Formats: sequence, C-alpha cells, structure tokens
Amino acid sequence: MLYKLIRTKRKTIGLYVKEGNVIVRAPMRTPARVIDAFVLSKRTWIEKHLALQRKREEKRSAYKLDYGTAVPFLGREYYIGTKNEDYIICFPDGLDSEQLRNKLIAFYKIQAKTIIEKRVNYFSSIMGVRPSYIKIGSAKQSWGSCSASGRLIFSWRLMMAAPDSIDYVIVHELAHLKHMNHSKEFWAVVNETMPDWKSRRQKLRELQKRII
Repeated sequence: MLYKLIRTKRKTIGLYVKEGNVIVRAPMRTPARVIDAFVLSKRTWIEKHLALQRKREEKRSAYKLDYGTAVPFLGREYYIGTKNEDYIICFPDGLDSEQLRNKLIAFYKIQAKTIIEKRVNYFSSIMGVRPSYIKIGSAKQSWGSCSASGRLIFSWRLMMAAPDSIDYVIVHELAHLKHMNHSKEFWAVVNETMPDWKSRRQKLRELQKRII
C-alpha cells in the first residue's frame, strides 16, 4: 500500500488518512520494514477511512446550493433567501449554484474577520498573550493554526460552528503562543482558560464530519 512517509523526532509511529492520502509519521531511525509492517497491519482501518473520505467527496461534488438551501452559520441552520425576503443570509435573485457558493464564502469571510478578531482580542487579554497577526484563510483540514512568529490563521469555515466551539479554537491557537506543541503544559493553559474545552472540541469534530 502506497503511503507518504514523514520522519520526525517523535517516539512512536503515527498513521493518518488525509484528502485521500495515507500519511505515516515515524521516528527518524525506524527501519522501513517496520514501518511497512505497521501500515500493513492497519490495512483494514486505512481502507475504511479512505472509503469514508471518498463518500464525503462524492457527496460534496453532488451538493448544489440554491435558494431555500439550509446552510450552517454560528451553529444554527439558516436558509438562503433573496434581498426581498426576511433572511439573515440573503443574496440577489437569479444566481446559479456556483455564484451562490462564492457569495456564501464571501459572507462567511466577512463575518469571520469581525467575529474572530473580536474574540481573539477578548481572550488575548485574559491569557496575557498577543498575536503578531490575524488572518482569515480557507483551510479545509484545520480550523486554525499558529506560527512560531505568532501569526494566527483561522479558516472561514469556523463560521459554521457554534460560538462556544469558535472560542475553543481561538483559545487553542492562543495557547500556542505560550507553548508551540501539544504538551501537558499546553493543555494546562487551555484548561485554565476554558475548563469545558473537551465538549467544545467534540462539537467541532461532529461538525467536521458533516462539512469537510
């Protein structure tokens, strides 16, 4: 079975299925035969997750936006309407599916910039950190990221999540300004700021299965 191998300083072998690809992260000196045997032992798991990803991709490809379609915004479902109707999400009449999709993404990005920046500022003051830059991106596989230089990037797709889940992602990335890893110290920072972070993260995982 084909896979992409990434060698790191980690102590154990990790296996991931991402965008139809099998990715293996392994310690620097682990022999290739050991890695091959590990991947082979996980063949059933890999095939199951590859099949699930194919089904999601087929579902996304068949999905067409139209007026009256329900879309998620801040954890709730809203119908797309026209400017002549009483809808929160409304666009000019007569747009096709692709045009509606582009309008919807633009809507999410505008909302994300306002909402996320406000919440970042709020939690920054609580946590005693300050990012060097905040950007709204289009990542599909991650809700947010933090660079070593303190740059935070959040996906506009976060606007589909409930406000408490959005706050979790923000706290998670701000915690990386103190610890650029997922160590016990990192999670202690998250837990101190947001004791119920696990339930918030679970909501995101459930949403991710639906939209990504």
